Amino acid sequence: MEPLTGALLALVGAGGGAAAGYYLRDKKGKAMVGSAEAKAQEILKQAEEKQTDVLQKAKEKAIKILEDARLEEKKSLEELKREQMALAEREREFGKKLLEIDAAKEKTTKTLEEAEALKASIEALKAEQAKNLEQIASLTRDQALQKLMTLTEEQHADALASRIRKLDEQSAEEIDRRAKNVLAVAIQRQASSHVAETTTTWIELPSEEMKGRIIGKEGRNIKAIELLTGCELIVDETPGIVTVSGFSPIRRQVAKRALSKLLADGRIHPGRIEECVEEAKKELALDMKKAGEDALYELGISTAGIDPKLIQILGRLKYRTSYGQNALLHSMEVAKLSTVMGEELGADLMVCKKGGLFHDIGKAVDHDMQGSHPELGYQIMKKFGFPEEICYQSIGHHEDKPKTLEAVIVKAADAISGARPGARKDSLEYYVKRLEELERVATSFAGVEKVYAIQAGREIRVFVNPKVLDDYGSMQLAREIAAKIEAELKHPGEIRVTLIRETRVVEYAR
Repeated sequence: MEPLTGALLALVGAGGGAAAGYYLRDKKGKAMVGSAEAKAQEILKQAEEKQTDVLQKAKEKAIKILEDARLEEKKSLEELKREQMALAEREREFGKKLLEIDAAKEKTTKTLEEAEALKASIEALKAEQAKNLEQIASLTRDQALQKLMTLTEEQHADALASRIRKLDEQSAEEIDRRAKNVLAVAIQRQASSHVAETTTTWIELPSEEMKGRIIGKEGRNIKAIELLTGCELIVDETPGIVTVSGFSPIRRQVAKRALSKLLADGRIHPGRIEECVEEAKKELALDMKKAGEDALYELGISTAGIDPKLIQILGRLKYRTSYGQNALLHSMEVAKLSTVMGEELGADLMVCKKGGLFHDIGKAVDHDMQGSHPELGYQIMKKFGFPEEICYQSIGHHEDKPKTLEAVIVKAADAISGARPGARKDSLEYYVKRLEELERVATSFAGVEKVYAIQAGREIRVFVNPKVLDDYGSMQLAREIAAKIEAELKHPGEIRVTLIRETRVVEYAR
């Protein structure tokens, strides 16, 4: 029993303790819940107060924004109203201007119609008056005008002639002044040296013994040289010199170079002579090509559009002289002078430059081909595709009145280059002798009264007696004089024979 009682007591004690613990815990829990609820209520209260404050501030800000927007809208409406009023004012002004323009246009149209009507009435009145005048004078208008002009010419012939002469003199003076100015500028800018190269036709020998070696056994060496070069070698008593004589300057140059090689080598026999001549020809061909290229380069002309054969023909002028003046240097000088004058006169500069350079290209082949150098030059340039205005320069610079401005410029440049002091090296005695021979040949024919050699012996003017010779006889005489000059005289290039036959009748009124 006692153990059971003890167990019951223990069980009761445990239950009481548990009840007491539960009570204490419940009380403590309620106290804690009450404190949390109070705190939550405090937080909620603070949040509500803050929310109320924020809403109040937002409401005040929104009210301020609305007020600003209303003020801005009001200001914009007032500005728009002012602009509308100004626009309406401008429209009213524009309408008034349009009305004024319409009124002025209507008035102008009316005035124009009145003027046309008045003009028509005046024209009708003039026609009627002219008709009445024609009936009164028994002359048409053209007849009356012609009669008036004739009467004026008869009454004022001297005054008109004097006026015409005065105008002609003024024009001539102005043209002469401008021409001198252009030429002065061209010559001043082209102040080249007066010294020109000439082709030598003699060769110095190292010793007199070389003359015998050049001649060779029974003359075989000299014959071989003359046969291969086409030139004649003159070996005379002149010490230390052998002269090369030939009509072609190119052949003379080949002979000179071949002889120089033979003299330097010392071996002179027909086989070696043939080798030296071939070498001289090749070297001369290269030298001529280089001379042509150098001339084009100096003048600023591109070699791209020019055939290499034509460049080599141009280089041949380096070994061609006219009255002692080097033909290539002369052609380059003419090209430069033509370009300068062309700039002053507004001509085609490329035509002036190329025309001046190639104007004497015919002289490069005139020893090998038949014909005058102007015609040969024209044919050469045509063959190599030059335009007509450039080809014409070859002929134009020998015409009295060239057809183009560029040809006139090239002709003037050619005259300047050939006539300046030091350009040509004829001695005075030889020059005078040649002119005298020309005049002597022409005066040897019957009917010739006077003969003048002009243009450095390139032309002779023959005056004949019109009572002795008629027109046909004059033409025949000109041909005979030209033929006799060709047969008896040695002359470079060509000589123009101009025969003049005129009859003058003079009467005196006393």
